Amino acid sequence: MSGWKKTLGRVLRGTADANLRFDEVCSVLKCLGFSERIKGDLHIFTRDGVEEILNLQSRDGNAKPYQVKQVRDVIVRYRLAGDTDDEQPSL
Repeated sequence: MSGWKKTLGRVLRGTADANLRFDEVCSVLKCLGFSERIKGDLHIFTRDGVEEILNLQSRDGNAKPYQVKQVRDVIVRYRLAGDTDDEQPSL
């Protein structure tokens, strides 16, 4: 399994939101087809077919937990995980 898929699984499980590296979360979004725009220390992610705009900032190299939750919500809402659906937490 590739590194970004492992990180995707960690994002979807939601058990380590405070311990995810910022660059890994950005990598997951890029691999899922999001475009990245950087304005200062703000990384802005957009994707065709996704209404939400994801704004991410690093805190000491880690992603902010509430932003990881927003990323997870978008991935689940738009079913962007593809063949990793079995890694999603049960609702």
